[in-house]
Amino acid sequence: MTESTAPTKRLVLVDGSGYIFRAFFALPPMTRPDGTPVNAVFGFTNMLMRLLQDHAQDDIVVVFDAGRKSFRNDLYEAYKANRQEPPAELVPQFALVQEAARAFDLPVVAVEGLEADDLIASYAKAASEAGEEVLVVSSDKDLMQLLREGVSLWDPMKQKSIGPEEVMERFGVAPSMVREALALTGDTSDNVPGVPGIGPKTAAQLLTEFGSLEALLENAHSIKQPKRRETLIANAEKARLSFELVGLKDDCELPLALDACRRKAPDPAKLLAFFQENGFKTLTARIAAVEQAAAEQRQVADQAAEAPRFSAITDMAALDTVLARALDLGRLAIDTETTSLNVVRARLVGISLSVEPGEGFYIPLGHVDDFGQRCQGQLDMAAVLERLRPVLADPSVLKIGHNIKYDIGILARLGVAITPVDDTMLLSYALDGASHGHSMDELASRHLGYETIPYARICGTGKSQITFDQCPVEKATEYAAEDAEVTLRLWRHLRPRLVAERMASVYETLERPLPAILSAMEVAGIRVDAGRLRQLSGTFTQRMARLEEEAHRLAGRPFNLGSPKQLGEVLFDELAIAGAGRKTKTGAYATGAEVLEELAAQGHALPRTVLDWRQLQKLTRTYTDALVEEIVEETGRVHTSYMMASTSTGRLSSTEPNLQNIPIRSEEGRRIREAFVAENGFVLLSADYSQIELRVLAHMAGIEALKQAFANDIDIHAVTASQMFEKPVAEIGPDLRRSAKTINYGIIYGIGAFGLAQRLGIPQAQARAYIEAYFEQYPGIKDYMEQAKAEAREKGFVRTLFGRRCYVPEINARIPSRRAYAERAAINAPIQGSAADIMKRAMHHLATALHAEQAGARMLLQVHDELVLEVPPGEVEATGALVRKVMEGAAELTVPLVVDVGTGGNWDEAH
Repeated sequence: MTESTAPTKRLVLVDGSGYIFRAFFALPPMTRPDGTPVNAVFGFTNMLMRLLQDHAQDDIVVVFDAGRKSFRNDLYEAYKANRQEPPAELVPQFALVQEAARAFDLPVVAVEGLEADDLIASYAKAASEAGEEVLVVSSDKDLMQLLREGVSLWDPMKQKSIGPEEVMERFGVAPSMVREALALTGDTSDNVPGVPGIGPKTAAQLLTEFGSLEALLENAHSIKQPKRRETLIANAEKARLSFELVGLKDDCELPLALDACRRKAPDPAKLLAFFQENGFKTLTARIAAVEQAAAEQRQVADQAAEAPRFSAITDMAALDTVLARALDLGRLAIDTETTSLNVVRARLVGISLSVEPGEGFYIPLGHVDDFGQRCQGQLDMAAVLERLRPVLADPSVLKIGHNIKYDIGILARLGVAITPVDDTMLLSYALDGASHGHSMDELASRHLGYETIPYARICGTGKSQITFDQCPVEKATEYAAEDAEVTLRLWRHLRPRLVAERMASVYETLERPLPAILSAMEVAGIRVDAGRLRQLSGTFTQRMARLEEEAHRLAGRPFNLGSPKQLGEVLFDELAIAGAGRKTKTGAYATGAEVLEELAAQGHALPRTVLDWRQLQKLTRTYTDALVEEIVEETGRVHTSYMMASTSTGRLSSTEPNLQNIPIRSEEGRRIREAFVAENGFVLLSADYSQIELRVLAHMAGIEALKQAFANDIDIHAVTASQMFEKPVAEIGPDLRRSAKTINYGIIYGIGAFGLAQRLGIPQAQARAYIEAYFEQYPGIKDYMEQAKAEAREKGFVRTLFGRRCYVPEINARIPSRRAYAERAAINAPIQGSAADIMKRAMHHLATALHAEQAGARMLLQVHDELVLEVPPGEVEATGALVRKVMEGAAELTVPLVVDVGTGGNWDEAH
């Protein structure tokens, strides 16, 4: 193992005093059995639990204020004098949060006369000088002064990193100048005077211009604005005093030496006693996770002392030994190395195995030399697969992989089945959702403190990159065997968390069954008519040419429709269209889809023409031209790859090609679907959930009128319009129904008056009145929305009906636009996520049912709420009935699930 793979020592400094206040005001009231308030203690304890798991190999120190007075009161008597006494419910919790830290056997430091910020600054400096990295866990703006190489910040309330970009966004200056910015603006919460009338923007402007606070004050007489000049001159000493007050003292004597802050494994008995005393029932089950984190810490230390051993298997006796150990232990981590990420185009190059942490094996099978000849010393592929086949199918041996869907597909094409399986990527996704990425490299770094060998190191990058079969066996062995060994260690770390964090059901019922199902769909692919696509490309190109001519006529001159700069000049400089002419940072006018939609809604013809042109351009580039290139010559089909851990809601996505975004409501989109055709001797069957997200909303929000409408199979949009506009359903015309439909779906995505006005082409005031009328009619929906936002603010995530966590990291963002976006996500995620979970349950049950019936039908595509199957003509009726029964029974809601089934020779006909 090279030096670069050794984890860097890190010291995590937790701002305990800052967190307790924020937790108190963020969480609802809670009391323990004796009546003592504990909401802030509960939040603090949860935060520590997460830190222990996410930083299993790091040292953690919790820092507190020791009192209200510090050396700053000697400098300025009024410092923090305006602070009110803490709420009575918070006072008894100050001591309890320190008890919480000690229950985890974490060092707790506090010194009279010093603030927690000063101790954090001093520990950060000492650790940096000792060559350790530092992570400060705090939301306090004052601590942003500490950001520098080797010192980073983590906001525990928002669950996000704070880096130079965030500091620049907040203060307008780099971290090194935060102290000077604070000295100018002052701080009302701490009674730091600053300079009256100088806000953050002005402070940033002045510091950028003069370079430092002292340079600014010395040259204040040169400032052109009279009032600003006089204010700075008159308050120069206040600024200098403020500079001393906001600065952090980083040379304090450390109450505990760095060596005394080293991590200790928590005592489960001590933790259990603390949780029980404070009534934290849900946390007792998570002690197992803390024990696992401690075990991982010991394991990391052991691995640091002895690097993993990676070796190539070049004789069958060695392979038999590894497989015998797998049979004995009941587990085998496995990974395949190939020439492509596309499961159908890929050729198998080698197989990696691991049965114990610390050692990995690689079986080279298809490596070639510079002349394309097979390298010597490799085992015969057929013989190896024959040895592996019984073990990979043995139900007593668990096969563990990372994104094992791919490996299942690769080996299935060679006639080898893998079952049962566990997937570390999906374990991580079930546990932590979209709170971070789930690549093996990232998880190894996050959970094991281990840096994996990058692919580029052995195969290069860019034009000089080679495929894996061209990589020398010696280099390939370390890279490939490491994959299997790291996967095994990740599995040992992640698996115990499922029960401890009550996520076993999400993983076992929603995620774990899917790799085999999706792998079979990817290998099957779907037939595409290349001639039809080329014909559509020609048609779309002709229409684009006509639209381009129309755009030139409307503009009064030729211009490049694909140039945002030229389009902006035509719209706002030459045609002088008012209302949306805002410029970007580059100085060019913004001409994105939102801007053009807004202008088109106002009745301007050119923006609508450009939008239509862009739509055709996208369809041509993304589908009619690109899909032809994606057809695999040997199969005549396209084989999309499903991404299982890429969305915040649990939805699947697809890539190469992406089949999720074909616009099904447009004529052009439907024509593209015509090119997806059934294999000779088969028909396509489409099964589509009807209005599933509205049904989920009616169930979750408990809206009786909507539930009744769904139960009676009444037009839901007409019912909504009838309720909103107080008219009988029979009198609801197309316009009112359209408005109700737009609101019904818009509510799912947290639509506002501006967005609704754009979609309906009506004034914002009228759109606002529509939304108010909707909430008056369905107050339960408003209640649901507020509850979803409140849950997100408290926990950082919302849940689907089946327990999946959908993380909303920006829910407490200070920037209104980001916070509003997060609030819309919090409203939508449980609905969209529940619909996605229902579809996953349906796919699992349908695959089981088709296998039991020995049906000739097979699933080909999953696109949002729709499944597409290929079915023998003689089985269409039976398969249609089976699919409808399974999909409609995939979940028990207070409204019926309805599935529309259609068949045809192509996808559009079937849909």
